[in-house]
Amino acid sequence: MSEIRKDPILSRWVIISKGRGKRPIDYEYISNLNKDEYCPFCPGNEESTPPEIYSISEDDSKQWALRVVPNKFPALHIEGDLTRSGEGLYDKINGIGAHEVIIETNDHNLQMTDYEQSHLEHIIKTYRLRINDLKNDTRLKYVIIFKNYGPLAGASLEHAHSQLVALPIIPQIIVEELEGSKKYFDYKERCIYCDIINQESKA
Repeated sequence: MSEIRKDPILSRWVIISKGRGKRPIDYEYISNLNKDEYCPFCPGNEESTPPEIYSISEDDSKQWALRVVPNKFPALHIEGDLTRSGEGLYDKINGIGAHEVIIETNDHNLQMTDYEQSHLEHIIKTYRLRINDLKNDTRLKYVIIFKNYGPLAGASLEHAHSQLVALPIIPQIIVEELEGSKKYFDYKERCIYCDIINQESKA
């Protein structure tokens, strides 16, 4: 079971998950992609992933166009009670959370830059749907969606996918951004993000 430990110097929470080392790697060498290897995200290989949480079918077809599944090698687990403990200097939380994979397309050779606008909309709506569903779990405080593209970014499988991680804590950097945004608004009575967008648009 994973756990979340707090750095007592920087007040950052860090996920410790030994099971992540067991995940498959498509990229044996950075310059030699294993394009002919078995892909657990391709149609017909659905038994290679945990049971799906959500899917969208192609028009007039039973073939899925997008799937959401629990990560087979999760950093955090949804099952169990949230417990906090201390060990000397260190605060710890057991590894409660969610770790999901959004398999963005049924086509192994497509990447996000290849998608039709309608398919991109399906992906964004799926992100929103999953976030709204996880908001119902009172143990969870923060959700991040991210996408690793290629081996240098940390992707282990080539098939286009993104990931969702829901945490029982709010990361320190997010707390600082919220506090900084509030200070800016209290001082100027304007939204910092609106001001940034306006200035960048003019430039």
